Amino acid sequence: MPRAARTLGADTAAAEIAAVLREDGCVVISDLAPPATMDQVRAELEPYLSRTSEGRSDFLGQATRRTGALVARSPSARPLITHPTIIDTLDLVLGDHASTFQIDLTQLVDIGPGESAQDLHRDQWSFDRYPFPTGFEAEVGTMWAVTDFTEEMGATRVVVGSHRWEEEPAEVDPSLTTGAVMTKGSVLVYAGSLFHGGGANTSNVHRVGMNIGYSLGWLRQEENQYLACPPEVARTLPEGLLRLMGYQRGSFALGYVDDMRSPLDWLYDQPSTPVDFLSYRRSARKLLRRTERYPAAPPPA
Repeated sequence: MPRAARTLGADTAAAEIAAVLREDGCVVISDLAPPATMDQVRAELEPYLSRTSEGRSDFLGQATRRTGALVARSPSARPLITHPTIIDTLDLVLGDHASTFQIDLTQLVDIGPGESAQDLHRDQWSFDRYPFPTGFEAEVGTMWAVTDFTEEMGATRVVVGSHRWEEEPAEVDPSLTTGAVMTKGSVLVYAGSLFHGGGANTSNVHRVGMNIGYSLGWLRQEENQYLACPPEVARTLPEGLLRLMGYQRGSFALGYVDDMRSPLDWLYDQPSTPVDFLSYRRSARKLLRRTERYPAAPPPA
């Protein structure tokens, strides 16, 4: 009998969430955002979603639409991307073996009625199928329920515990999966090494989720955040969100601009801010939590 993803309450401490994530490879946090916030996210993104074509492939889906660039397009999505519960959990699961982490991708995923189940896969395959050691997490994904997620609507299918498999099978038996059923405003958090896939939508309504992926700071992002979010929009955002987008060094020596300026100093056309290796290792992940604008940013117009 396949195991179901465990569900924890919104007030659960990050340490407990991280412990379940390490053990099972996934966890649902119930009602982490108000349903009204999810409605607002959907309303902000609907003009873009309506112009997005279906995937038109077996993997992307014949009746599934995926709209990206959420940081630029949805102001209501930004606080969810930087939600303290998520960031604190990532700090324990990714930050224990890296200087910092970053946004890997942002997508609104709309699975329409009649869609078949997606092939089971690991998100970390996007890194050129690099064979990361078992137990070394390079990526953590989140799937926010913008609508309710039911089995009939195509709730994300997960193979609990598959992040610990020593061997990588050629294919995974779908009978090993269970649906991550959750209410609107809840979020599924899952390791990039976990086998999972979108479920079949046998209902007459659309299943809409907001997929935000995070990866180690020294990896290439799946969605290019610098191009997805224009600089004129980026300059209005809080420092922590900018750093998550990649406006920071991925480690002490990765990602500087011209005369070794930090990406944030480049963004605001400021001189270089001195930094040393040890202080960066100590401070980089703390800076992801900053909700104010970067000190060099001009005041809002």
